[in-house]
Amino acid sequence: MNTQLLVEALARDAQFHMIESPSDKAAVLDLVEREKPQVVVISAKLGEDNAGGLDLLRGLRSQSPSPRVIMLLDASERTAVIEAFRAGAQGVFCRTEPFRLLAKCIQCVDAGQVWASSTELQFVLEALTRPAMSHLRSNGASLLSTREIDVVRCLAEGLSNREIAQRLKLTEHTVKNYLFRIFDKLGVSSRVEVVLYALGGGAPLPAKASSSGGRSRSVSLVPRKPQ
Repeated sequence: MNTQLLVEALARDAQFHMIESPSDKAAVLDLVEREKPQVVVISAKLGEDNAGGLDLLRGLRSQSPSPRVIMLLDASERTAVIEAFRAGAQGVFCRTEPFRLLAKCIQCVDAGQVWASSTELQFVLEALTRPAMSHLRSNGASLLSTREIDVVRCLAEGLSNREIAQRLKLTEHTVKNYLFRIFDKLGVSSRVEVVLYALGGGAPLPAKASSSGGRSRSVSLVPRKPQ
């Protein structure tokens, strides 16, 4: 019922083409493969398994092309937010947020941006400071230089270019050069994407969306299984 209400409400916006989906993982993967929606909105609690949404998200990320995914959360809790982004979500939306923001969330994610509140993003940044970022090294070879990893750690703490320069005893110009190289090596284009790349264990982020030129966005909603 919740999904039907969401579909009906979002369908009033002409820019969205809604595809209602079953809650069975295999059926969802098949539907996404067939319809190729640009954005998929799924509940973290899918089916009888509280982690069903995360499993489905990982399955969606393995598809090519991989759709952008928004995870619906019952509450904006630290663990749920971190797990969603770690699994590959491009946005998280809490059911307690005003519904009008969901359309904006879909628009932002469709445009290649990350959707999260400042508090949710802080959860991600704090989590990122804990691991050793070993996934930025592959087969003994470093994807990033030691100095570039130092810069990523500073980004995870939310430091500005000036603050990074002061901590690492560099000039701001040098910090900017490091950031350009990091963006190029990781295939990202923003500081937030660098953080999410590192948090996600090195999973590549999807390419930026081109201008829609007035086209409707294809959005798939995956419901929770009724209790």
